[in-house]
Amino acid sequence: MPRRTIPGSSGVHRELRLLGDPVLHAPCRDVTPADGPLERLVEDLFATMYAVGGVGLAANQVGVPLRVFVYDCPDDEDRRHRGHVVNARLAETGGVTVRGPEGCLSLPGLEAPTVRHDEALVTGEDLSGKPLRVRGTGFFARCLQHECDHLEGTVYPDRLGGLRRRRTLRAARRAPWATGSGTGTGPG
Repeated sequence: MPRRTIPGSSGVHRELRLLGDPVLHAPCRDVTPADGPLERLVEDLFATMYAVGGVGLAANQVGVPLRVFVYDCPDDEDRRHRGHVVNARLAETGGVTVRGPEGCLSLPGLEAPTVRHDEALVTGEDLSGKPLRVRGTGFFARCLQHECDHLEGTVYPDRLGGLRRRRTLRAARRAPWATGSGTGTGPG
């Protein structure tokens, strides 16, 4: 029987891009055969996500503008979902909308109540090109929507309005990780 390895166990922790970095605010491109094998990128995404305590991580959050993300996230029934999606697209959302706390590894230490659907379906492929459909509910649906947003160049403060948005961006500008070079001034 082949030995199964833990995702990320052979990966390298890559530097996270923070709010204001242009790679976070531009849509990612589809993966093509010219991009070569993605196993190393997916391993590194898992390693980075685990190193910083996340439940999902998109490739552009480590500076790679490709439509790839990884996740290791529970749903509201505490069932664990772990995997990756290449050329991910948010195909469907449904159920009730819920305003819940949302954070992001690209805005460390910050969170704000963000509205998301309680159900989500993401389509894409695995590393071998086999079609995937990943369906989530509750917290896992929030994670899937959040990661797909990243692939579109959207960070969660872009989904906030009025005072919530202003407070979150002000907190980002004042955060210890802020560089002063446009941090907290994402699109929209």
